Amino acid sequence: MKISRFKKSHKTLVFFATNFDYREPYQVLVDATFCQAALLHKIGIDEQIRKYFQCSAKLLTTQCVILEAEALGAPLTGATTLVKKFHVHKCGHEGKPVAAADCIKSMTKDNRYIVASQDRQLQESLRKIPGRCLLYLHKATPVLEAPSKASKKWVLKQAKDLMLGKHAAKIDYMKEKQGLKPVEATSSSTKRKGPKNPNPLSCKKSKKEKSKSPLQGVEQTALTKAKRKRVKIPAHVKAALGKD
Repeated sequence: MKISRFKKSHKTLVFFATNFDYREPYQVLVDATFCQAALLHKIGIDEQIRKYFQCSAKLLTTQCVILEAEALGAPLTGATTLVKKFHVHKCGHEGKPVAAADCIKSMTKDNRYIVASQDRQLQESLRKIPGRCLLYLHKATPVLEAPSKASKKWVLKQAKDLMLGKHAAKIDYMKEKQGLKPVEATSSSTKRKGPKNPNPLSCKKSKKEKSKSPLQGVEQTALTKAKRKRVKIPAHVKAALGKD
């Protein structure tokens, strides 16, 4: 294999290993269309993939893939025989098989599989989902497809979010170090303030009337009445009293 092809495949594997947790041995999920293309170009799938990756890889298939290939009959007899040689992975559709493409889509939701297929519709569908790695045959040459736009966009967004988080944390740290970070308001400071008491110096003293004692009022009334009730003594009575 040429060095340039190896560098491209290695770069792609590193991308998916770094960002989407792909690990060796890489699990390659093979369908009948890939096996049919391999028979057409007379290549050994296992040998070519290991040589292309230059690392450990495990070839897998599912029951749904095998059943669909068997249902297609004579045109895919060779591909059916070839795909049965791979390890059959449980797909969760036992007893209720689905189309091979739908089975592969469900398998790639929670697992890290490199999908080996010549199915164009399946490839287009998987390219729209971040983290999906595709392998196909270009004539007799296996090609590991470069990361899709959806995968690159997802990785870029994750990097931006990480940078913004680190930047915000750094700013908070510098503010706290410089004493610029605002102190959180306590419960006492958030209480509503009531009206303040008036300033005693600014208030004029009110003039209070002198209270009168009740006895003083009674005495004055009695005296007034006494003055008004003087009886005039007749003159002859005064004369008589004066003689005595």
